[in-house]
Amino acid sequence: MKTTKQLPVHEWKTYFDAFTRKHLRPDAAGIVTIQAVSQRIGDQVLAENARLLGISYDPHGKTLEVQLEGEDHLVFRPAEVWVLEGDREDVIATIELVRPDGIKEILHVQGGGPIERVRAAGGFR
Repeated sequence: MKTTKQLPVHEWKTYFDAFTRKHLRPDAAGIVTIQAVSQRIGDQVLAENARLLGISYDPHGKTLEVQLEGEDHLVFRPAEVWVLEGDREDVIATIELVRPDGIKEILHVQGGGPIERVRAAGGFR
């Protein structure tokens, strides 16, 4: 049984660099859906089935960057990062980012396979 674990801040850069190298290669696109969850603003979809190029953390700027095809999604000064890897066969990971204002952003990362297959399946926005 897979379990969700909280990543300590000092591991964020190393974890996301390794995650990007392992799962997000130029010849095999990842697909991500990003949701914001909060009682104050409700549930919102920030990106749906977007091509995921990488995830990185800058410890100096305290910014987590989700690199999408055509745009970047930034989370400034995340308070917590939680990960659940491989909870289903088609899911690489579910990543929960807790922002300083308490809003949670949930990234559902799937393997898309070769870029041609993703395009044929209508995975691009």
